[in-house]
Order: sequence, then structure tokens, then C-alpha cells
Amino acid sequence: MWKLLRGRCREAESFKEQGNAYYAKKDYNEAYNYYTKAIDMCPKNASYYGNRAATLMMLGRFREALGDAQQSVRLDDGFVRGHLREGKCHLSLGNAMAACRSFQRALELDHKNSQAQQEFKNASAVMEYEKIADSDFEKRDFRKVVFCMDRALEFAPACHRFKILKAECLAMLGRYPEAQSVASDILRLDSTNADALYVRGLCLYYEDCIEKAVQFFLQALRMAPDHEKACAACRNAKALKAKKEDGNKAFKDGDFRLAHALYTEALAIDPSNIKTNAKLYCNRGTVNAKLRELDEAIADCTRAVTLDHSYVKAYLRRAQCYMDTEQYEEAVRDYEKVYQTEKTKEHKQLLKNAQLELKKSKRKDYYKILGVDKNASEDEIKRAYRKRALMHHPDRHSGASAEVQKEEEKKFKEVGEAFTILSDPKKKMRYDSGQDLDEEGMNTGDFDANNIFKAFFGGPGGFSFEASGPGNFFFQFG
Repeated sequence: MWKLLRGRCREAESFKEQGNAYYAKKDYNEAYNYYTKAIDMCPKNASYYGNRAATLMMLGRFREALGDAQQSVRLDDGFVRGHLREGKCHLSLGNAMAACRSFQRALELDHKNSQAQQEFKNASAVMEYEKIADSDFEKRDFRKVVFCMDRALEFAPACHRFKILKAECLAMLGRYPEAQSVASDILRLDSTNADALYVRGLCLYYEDCIEKAVQFFLQALRMAPDHEKACAACRNAKALKAKKEDGNKAFKDGDFRLAHALYTEALAIDPSNIKTNAKLYCNRGTVNAKLRELDEAIADCTRAVTLDHSYVKAYLRRAQCYMDTEQYEEAVRDYEKVYQTEKTKEHKQLLKNAQLELKKSKRKDYYKILGVDKNASEDEIKRAYRKRALMHHPDRHSGASAEVQKEEEKKFKEVGEAFTILSDPKKKMRYDSGQDLDEEGMNTGDFDANNIFKAFFGGPGGFSFEASGPGNFFFQFG
């Protein structure tokens, strides 16, 4: 019997030595196989479990390694390397408190052990990073949480909890590809991980892919029915989708007041969903434009581009509202932004039109001078000239101060200039189209306002002013 046992032990030692040789060559899979054979031959040897634990750690299989390390110290509580490996596995998996206990035990057995001292410091640092991260998450300081988790993961590379917290914060910061990558890595190892499924859904939710997001939230809830974050996110996603769709339907039906109310209700559901809310603000801005509430439309589009600086549709909508309210400089700025983003012929033309209107707005507005609409008829232009010319004629103000006379004479000339352009179909067409800004040939400085006045009122003797007291007069037509 003893011979048999000694034989088995010698064979086990042989397997262990072969395992050591493969471990030295970094062939960890073969090393694992031989350490397993050694354990099978001699299952009460602590060092065999310790060696296999070290191999599993090199393979990144920390949970299996933890089991072997724990078995090694159960068999031999004085096995220092066993306690070190147990602590290292706990730390790698993110259980820093348990790691500290293992390292403390190693130090009790060997108080000068430098590895145990350093690992104890590392575990303590991880506990501190975790504490700070929890506090900062409550404060919504997501950048700091990501920083803390990156530091903690340097010592705890296999901790899914730290990775999930980092991924969730990356999603909250709008760094969706990074968050998706972290969650996908976890799901490749564990396709049923509810936290990773939740994060995948969260990224889709914040990217305004709400229908797909709901599918991930529901899958997470199937894996973990009590997952509070997935439950709340799923509820918000469903409510947001329904309310937005109701608003879109009301808009298509022409019920703009109802659409406005529905978009407003949708905006109150989740202020943190930046991309969807940007679209909702733009939608509400479109509704306001339909209702001719142009200032409100501009304000909503401004909120949209504040949330999403690359939102071309919101810039286009705001630019059109600026055009409609004759705020041409602002319109040009928005169209320039759009054209820089998407260099299409359509956007180039919109920018060109806005630039032309801006130029036109900086010259004299003959329609305003005469007090008529841009679509005024020939008769309306004549009546407007008659009224304004009589109102500002120098003879009417002959008894006024020199300053007033000078101002009225200026207005009288402008009225004559406006009438000269708007009463001539060709000049009016060129003025309306802005051709006068790019071409010479419409010189308005070669006319005499008095001659225009006389010609309009029928020449000499056709009209006279006759004073009947200070500030009073009557018109007498021939």
C-alpha cells in the first residue's frame, strides 16, 4: 500500500515537473494539463493547486484560479504563495476587501514579504477608487468615475462590475462606441450578463435607436427581472417612443397645437436623452414655424443645436426662421455651418440666397420708404408716393426749424428715389432680384426729386402749397 502511494506521489511529482517546464515556456495550456494530472494523482498536495492557480491566472481564468488558490490554503494554511494567489485572484475580480484579507494573512506568515506588502497597497487603492467612484456617480461626475475605474481596472482587469460602471458612464458622456465595446467584450464571455445588456440598450437609447434599445432592456430584464436600471430605462424608452410618435401623427394630421403639446410632454420624460430631445426640440420648432410663432421656433432650434452641435436639420430650420424674420446675418451664419458640414448644391444655393438677402437688407429699402408691401401693385405704389411726397415736400415745412427742414428734404428725396425705381418695371425687377448689387447701370443719383414731383403732379401749375397758419396747409390741385 505504501509502495503504491509512494509510486503515485513520484508520478505526481513528475507531472508537476513537466507542468513547471511548460509553464516556463509559457505554454500555459499544457502546463494546466500536467498540473491537473498531478492533482488527480495526489489531490491533497497544496502546491499542485497553487501551481495550477498560477497557470489559470496567466490564462485569465481568475474565477477558476481563485477556487484552486482557496483549495491550496485550505490544505495548507501556512502556504504563503497560496494566500498571495488567492488575494491576487480576488483583486483581479474586483473584490478588494477579500484581497486585503488574503494579503494580510500572507504578511502574518511572512511580514517581510515585499509582494504581499505591494499587493496590499494595490488592493487598498482599489477600495479607495471604488469609494470615490460611487460618490461621483451620485454627483453625476461621470468623467471622474471613468478615471477612477480606469485606475482600478489596472489592478482588477477581470472585474465586470468596474467595466460595467465605466461603460455606463461612457454612455452618459455620449462616448457610445467605447461603451458598446466594453459591454460587447463582457457579452462575448457571458451572453446572459444583464448589466452588459442594459448598457448596450442604454447606448442605443441615447443614440435615438429607441426600438432596438427596448429589445435590449427587455432581454436584460429576462436575465434579471429585478434590474432596476433596466426597468426604469425601458419604461422611459417606451413612453418617449409613444409620445414622439403621437406628436408626429398630430403634426401630419395638421393639428399643430396638439403636436406642440405632445412634443412638450415628451421633452419632460428624460432630460438626459440628449439626441432624442434635440430632435423633439427641432420638431417643436417646426410646429412653431407652422403656427407662425417664429421667435419660439428659433428658440427651440437653438435648444436643439445646443444639445447636438451637428444637427443639420435644426440649423436649416432655424436659418429659414431667421430668413422669415429678416435676420439675414444669423441666417447666413447657420447656412454657412450647414454648408461646411454637408457641401451639397442645395445647401450652397441656400447660403447664396441668404447672402444676397443680407446684401439687399443693407441698402435702402424702397418699399419701407414708400410704406408699401413688396407685392404692391402699380396703383398702390403711385398712391403711396403721392402721400409720402406731399408729407415730406420742403414747401410744407418751410416754417419749421432748419434741422427739421433738412430732415424732411432728405426724406423727400428718398421718396422720389424709391418711386423712380419701383415705378419702372425693369428697375423694380432688378431691385427685387438683387441685380443692382452686382451690376452697374441702375444709377439713382442722376435724378431730381422736384422734377419727379412736378412730373407726377402734372407739371408747372399743376399743384401748389398754400399756408393757412403755422403748421397748417391745404392742397390745391389744378
